[in-house]
Amino acid sequence: MKRRFATLRGEGAIARLAGMDISAPPHSITLPLQALHQWHVELERAFRQAAEPGALAHLVVALTALAPVESVMISLERKNCPPRLLYQHGIPEQHLDAILNRYFSVGYLLDPFCLAVDSGLAQGFYSLAEIAPDDFFDSDYYKTYYLNLGCTEDSYYIVNLDEQSKISVSLFQGMGASCLSADQVNVLRAVEPMVRLFIRQCGYIETLSAQGESAAQTASTAVNQRIQVAMQQFGCDVLTERERESAHMVLRGHSIKSTAREMGISPETVRMHRKNLYLKLGINSQSELFAQFIEWLQKA
Repeated sequence: MKRRFATLRGEGAIARLAGMDISAPPHSITLPLQALHQWHVELERAFRQAAEPGALAHLVVALTALAPVESVMISLERKNCPPRLLYQHGIPEQHLDAILNRYFSVGYLLDPFCLAVDSGLAQGFYSLAEIAPDDFFDSDYYKTYYLNLGCTEDSYYIVNLDEQSKISVSLFQGMGASCLSADQVNVLRAVEPMVRLFIRQCGYIETLSAQGESAAQTASTAVNQRIQVAMQQFGCDVLTERERESAHMVLRGHSIKSTAREMGISPETVRMHRKNLYLKLGINSQSELFAQFIEWLQKA
């Protein structure tokens, strides 16, 4: 028997994903009918069980029906607070400790996604490449918190809960998984309105978010604020303010050109700042800078 497919073609679609933006330019995306059916079935189950823990699992199954996503993390993002993991699926056991204890305690401070959210990133669907600085994929941060944790790429749904809170649904591809194709990413982007609607109506997420207002969350916020101060003071005993800014740009994965644009100075001045900060800190590479910075934060 021949395998049957549904082809999505803008407004004239034979079959259309729920939530697809029909105002977008026409683009042909082919999906197996079975995948389309599973998306709708699991999403309906997620809405029906919105007040129960299983709701998030159904959302994940629905998304993985559309694209071969390997791992998913659903987190609460609050301004001036560390992100709080609400649900995870598919993260290998050997990486759980590093993600939960290292990333959620310190590592997130340099994550381009967390930095973008803290700067007011609008809700929507994003790939890591859309958010990250130009040299991010060559940075030691990427090697430490992505490649070393078995992750090669990310995509994110961002959903606003209120002025101070957002929910992120992070989709990860591991080292053993194939990268998502452009069509698969476009399908995931197309269903963003339905994901957003579900997140906002999910009573279980609302319950978990409310629990974040506990004394433990308050203490976590206080720790985060101390770490933020320590982050800004890195190298303050030997570096000038502009040299510290340049160091942060290097750590976040900005190139000389990108740093110059962000800081409003010339590339030659950026090179001078980098040369001076390396000399003053007694280091010769970005790897050594990253190691010193993480050690500084851990002491904080």
